[in-house]
Amino acid sequence: MTKYEAVIGLEIHAEMMTASKMFCGCRVVDSVEAEPNTAVCPVCLGMPGMLPVINKQAIELAMRVGLALNCEIQPYNVFARKNYFYPDLAKSYQISQYEEPIAVNGWLDIDLEDGERKRIRVRRVHMEEDTGKLTHVAEGGERHSLVDYNRAGVPLLEIVSEPDMRSVEEARAYATKIRQIVRYLAVNTGDMEKGVIRFESNVSVRPRGSDEFGTRTEVKNLNSFRALVGATAYELVRQAEVIDGGGKIEQDTLGWDESKEVTFSQRSKEDAHDYRYFPEPDLPPLQIEASWIEAVGASLPELPEAKMARYEAEYGLGAYEAGVLTEERPVAEWFEAAVAAGGEPKQVANWVLNHLFSLMNEAKLGIEEIKVGPAQLVGLIGLVEKKTINSNTGKDVLAAMFATGAEAAEIVEKKGLAQISDTDALAAMVAQVLADNPDNVARYLEGQTKLQGWFVGQVMKASRGKANPGVVNQLLAAQLAELANS
Repeated sequence: MTKYEAVIGLEIHAEMMTASKMFCGCRVVDSVEAEPNTAVCPVCLGMPGMLPVINKQAIELAMRVGLALNCEIQPYNVFARKNYFYPDLAKSYQISQYEEPIAVNGWLDIDLEDGERKRIRVRRVHMEEDTGKLTHVAEGGERHSLVDYNRAGVPLLEIVSEPDMRSVEEARAYATKIRQIVRYLAVNTGDMEKGVIRFESNVSVRPRGSDEFGTRTEVKNLNSFRALVGATAYELVRQAEVIDGGGKIEQDTLGWDESKEVTFSQRSKEDAHDYRYFPEPDLPPLQIEASWIEAVGASLPELPEAKMARYEAEYGLGAYEAGVLTEERPVAEWFEAAVAAGGEPKQVANWVLNHLFSLMNEAKLGIEEIKVGPAQLVGLIGLVEKKTINSNTGKDVLAAMFATGAEAAEIVEKKGLAQISDTDALAAMVAQVLADNPDNVARYLEGQTKLQGWFVGQVMKASRGKANPGVVNQLLAAQLAELANS
């Protein structure tokens, strides 16, 4: 591949989180969990004489994505029929957008591993309806296919980039950022296991330094970042080998065999004229008023990139901390609620990243599912800061809060975890530890001063972790100095 340059464009299909389908009143259901063909009607089943009606919420969600990707929202929109014959397409055509999509000419900046930034152009964002789902089965020596139309007609957003990516790493960075944005906008859940967001990679190679595009292939229905990277990387190598062997790349639509890690031909790649697009006769052109576009723009949440920059500037967080905390919108909102409740930003970030996340990962819970509220964490941090408990005890208290939802102060009082700072009581504990370990005292006095940490550990053990480490260190140093001078 050193003498070739990769040319990659992505088409990203994201199901929109509406209550009903794109052109009918059928409810949108979980296509994985719902019984097949239980959320269908004559419209999405393509029965003769049925008329579609545009879902207003889907239009608004599409505008949100277009604006977030710096696109121009087109006031004049036309839906079109995209004709092809396949069993999961009940009408034998798909209602989509072609010549007049809702958003055009956008861009998205991605961060590269070398610290550089690159701008990827977004050609268009358009709306369409999803297809049904085919399941191929073999029973009693016979093979047949089952069709579930629950997903047919679900509002779908297609985000089409220009072929601006030059490596699989850039493709992954772009796809990752698109997924993050549609989740922040509450347009799509980003759950790739359920197929609600899917990638299609358009791949070609050309001699390095050339400006001409090579013949491209399209790898369809990639439902994970691993599949996107694997299929795109494989296709780049395959195309280079074909050209080096004197062959010619055929325009083709490909699938990806995850188990064998190879692409395979599905059908020859269609061009637009193969779909015989024409305006949908049952839907009038859609006119979007400027006031609606302005209102949607004003309703957009703070997006991840802007939020991350604000965390660094306003809260003094490092790039890594800010990046992790803004990765998911619910986490960012939880963190900001903790700061609003009086938490010092760096302290809150430390407890969330180093302690709360580990409990969440172990329990496999999202932050919106946990029993610990933002103000409760701030209360726990306050107890540590006031030295009511030490940081190690604080971790144990957080675990108890996570399990029960109880307040930190309540747990500390109930379990008798308050830190011992009484100098007389701690001095007695220190003296007892030194008396019980004369050999180690002798080694310390001979110069093995690292043993002071061991003595502190013994005092902490004797106090069941409740001793104030700072006070213990002071008392220990004083008593050891006294022994050295005796």
